[in-house]
Amino acid sequence: MSETRRAVVFADHGQFYLQDVEAHDQEMRSGGAMDPDRAPAGWTHEAVHVHRIGVEPHSISVGTARSDFVETSLELHETPPPELPQAEHVVEADVQIPTGVLSIYGCSEDPGPEHRVNISAGRYRARMSYVPSDRPEVDGNPDEPGDYFRYHVEIWPATQPAALVVVRQGPSPWAG
Repeated sequence: MSETRRAVVFADHGQFYLQDVEAHDQEMRSGGAMDPDRAPAGWTHEAVHVHRIGVEPHSISVGTARSDFVETSLELHETPPPELPQAEHVVEADVQIPTGVLSIYGCSEDPGPEHRVNISAGRYRARMSYVPSDRPEVDGNPDEPGDYFRYHVEIWPATQPAALVVVRQGPSPWAG
């Protein structure tokens, strides 16, 4: 089941999504968006300053060091892969994908067919690795502050729920 998808996405507001769009939207329409204790897109103080991802039902918002075009890669695995030694920051969290359609897209984009990957419905463990890189070969904004990273996402089926964990803490402050 090892499969890789690479894409350059526009990380508007310094983030992009790894999400089951249909299930996440349904959760938000059924009252999840109105919960006064819910941080928007899962961006708690700790999410912003420590683990750099926001977690919501059926969704992970991946914080980026730039509000610009960023390189992403998504790898599907059957079991947990080895960690990338060149990654500066590594964090893992669970994500439920009940529809079997996982999308990776920028928050100001409409998640179209080009953003979708079909997988088996279920719970997955997702590892986000922040790998220092050069500027992507796209028309971005070279004046936008922040370092360049490739955001490498690896997912594999998870049979038991597990807590969010920072595997390797990158420097702080890290963006901008």
